[in-house]
Amino acid sequence: MAASIEQLLADIWEVEDPVDELKTLNTALLTAPLNSLKETAPGLRLGVIFSLLNTSDREQINLCVSILDRILQALEPVYIAQNFREELQRGLLHPDDSVKILALSQAARTAENPDAVTDFLNSPELLRLIIQCIGGEQLSVAKQAIKAISRIAETKAGLDAIFMGSYLQDLKNVMATDDIVRYRVYELIVEISNASPVSLGYCANSGFISQLITELTGDDILIRATCIETVTALAHSIHGRQYLAQQGVIDKISNMMIGAESDPFSSFYLPGLVKFFGNLAIVDSPQHICEHYPVFLEKVFEMGEGQDPTLNGVALDTLAILASSVEGKQVLQKTGQKFQNLLKKIGHVAKNAPTELRVRCLDAITSILSLPTDQQTDDLLGMTESWFSSLSSQPMELFRSISTQPFTELHCSALRVFAAIADQPWGQKFMINSPGFVEYILDRSVDHDKESKDAKYELVKALVNSNTIADIFGNQHYLRLRAYLREGPYYVRATASVALEGAE
Repeated sequence: MAASIEQLLADIWEVEDPVDELKTLNTALLTAPLNSLKETAPGLRLGVIFSLLNTSDREQINLCVSILDRILQALEPVYIAQNFREELQRGLLHPDDSVKILALSQAARTAENPDAVTDFLNSPELLRLIIQCIGGEQLSVAKQAIKAISRIAETKAGLDAIFMGSYLQDLKNVMATDDIVRYRVYELIVEISNASPVSLGYCANSGFISQLITELTGDDILIRATCIETVTALAHSIHGRQYLAQQGVIDKISNMMIGAESDPFSSFYLPGLVKFFGNLAIVDSPQHICEHYPVFLEKVFEMGEGQDPTLNGVALDTLAILASSVEGKQVLQKTGQKFQNLLKKIGHVAKNAPTELRVRCLDAITSILSLPTDQQTDDLLGMTESWFSSLSSQPMELFRSISTQPFTELHCSALRVFAAIADQPWGQKFMINSPGFVEYILDRSVDHDKESKDAKYELVKALVNSNTIADIFGNQHYLRLRAYLREGPYYVRATASVALEGAE
C-alpha cells in the first residue's frame, strides 16, 4: 500500500490535469489503515499536493484538502510544526475556506502538543494569521481559529506570547472589526479564562473582561442580551464565578433584574439574566442563590405565570434546572401556594400550548417530579405527590391523552413523565387506579419508532426495579412487566399463520 501511494504521488507530477490521479490517490488513502499511514507518511513528498492548491478549480481543491487532511492526521504534531510551517501559513492566506480550516485544524492539533508548541511559537507570522482568521467572514473559519488560539493558551509560554507581546494588539485590532467579531474575541477570552485561575489572571489583566462587563451593564439593550451569554459562560468555572462575585458582577446582574420591571425593553435581555442565575444554581447551591438573590426566583415565577411563550419557555427550563436536585425542590416547596398555583399554569401549558413549548413543559415536569430512590423520604414523597395533583384535576388522564397523540416528541415526553413517578409508591397507585393503564404500558403496538419504544422500555424498567411494584400492582401485572423487560424494547411476538388451500 505504501509503495502504491508513493507511486500515485509521483504520477501526479507528470500530468497536466491531475484530477483523476487525485481521485485515485484520495481513495487509496481513505481505504488505507491509519496505522500503516503513520509508518509511511513522514517519507511522503507532499509538495505537489500543496502546490495544486493554487487553483480556482473547486474539485481539485477539495481533493487536495481531503488528501492532506488524511496524511497530516497520520503525522506527529512535532513533525508538522518543524516541516510544514510555511505551508500552514500559505493555507491561512488561501481564498478557499476549506483550505483555511485545514490549516487551522492542524495548527490546533499542533498546539495541543507540549513539544510542538515551542516550534509553533517560533513562527510569529503563523500565530498572527490565526488571530486574523477570527475576523473572517465565515463562522466555521473563526471557530477553528478560536480553538487553535485557546489550545496555544493552555501553556504558560502560549499565554505569555498572546497577552504579553505584540499579539495582544493584534487581538485588539481584530476586535475592532465589527460587533460580531468583537464577541468572537470575548468568546475566546472566556474559553481561555475558564481553563485555570492563572489563565483568568492573564485575561483580566489584558482588560478584555472588564470591557465585557462594561458592555453588559451599558445602555444598549441588544448588546446586553449578547453579553450576558458570554458572562454566563465565564461562570461555568469555580474561579470564574469567584471573579464575577469579587468584581460585583453578580450583584449588578441582580440589580438589572430588579430594574427590568420598569424597562419596556427588558424582554430582550431578561431571559439571559434568568439563565445566568439558573446556571449558577446548577454549579452552586440553589438555596444559596435563591436566598441571596430573591429577585431571581420572583422573575422565574412571573415569567412562568405570564402570557409570553418565549418567557414561559425560559421559566420552564429554569424550573427544570432548579428541580433537578432535592435542594432545589425544597427551595420551590418553601414558596408554598405560589408554586402550587404555577403548577396549575404548567399543566395548562402542557395541554394547550404549541408543540415545542409543550415538550419543554413536559421535560420540566419530569425534572420537577423525579425523586431518586435513595432520597424518597415520606416528606419528599408527599411533596412530589401534591405537585403532581396540582398539575390538573385529573393528572393521569392529562398525560395519558398526551402520550396517545401521534407526535413522537409529545408521546415520548409524556412517557418520561410517567417514568419519573414510576418508582414512587404514590405514582404506582395513580397508575394502577387508572383503568386500562397497565394494558397500555404492555401494548407494544402503540409505539412505532425507536425513540417511542425506548421511552416505553425505560418506563417499564423504572416500574420493575421498584421495591413496591409487586405489592401495589399485584403479582400478575408484575410478572407481565418483568417479561416485557426481559424481552427488550424491540421484541416482536411471533404469529402463527394458517394457509387454507383451495379457499376462494
